Amino acid sequence: MAAQFILPGGTSRDVAVFLAEAAPGHSGGERLSDLLNHSGSQFIPAVDAETNAMTFVPCENLALARVAAEFEPNAVDQFTIPTEHEVEVRMVDGQRLRGLITYVLPEAHSRLTDYLNSSPRFLPLLEGERVALINKRHVAYVEILRR
Repeated sequence: MAAQFILPGGTSRDVAVFLAEAAPGHSGGERLSDLLNHSGSQFIPAVDAETNAMTFVPCENLALARVAAEFEPNAVDQFTIPTEHEVEVRMVDGQRLRGLITYVLPEAHSRLTDYLNSSPRFLPLLEGERVALINKRHVAYVEILRR
């Protein structure tokens, strides 16, 4: 699957990532978010699109990864109204990302802070036709934008 890896400082690499045909926890194949959030691996193997070289990227050093939204379907079911927040995410290195955070939590714990504290280490941010999977270790702050 094609993805864009962004390293701290904004360096970008287009890569092909290898995913399994099945994944625990949901139907269908493995998603990049599954690999980043649930893999016991410290390094992700990927083929660099420019050089065709096999590379191994440490998860901890990956600031974010982008994929087409079709490859990271929202986990919200059709019978539940999700909570949505339009946000700006400021990365520690100064990068700014804008998009939509969508989630479903019990009403008593449905604040954005509840979600940010309970979500996996790579936070999904919908950026139109793409999803950015943001490594929370590289986030300086998340700001809710006024609609």
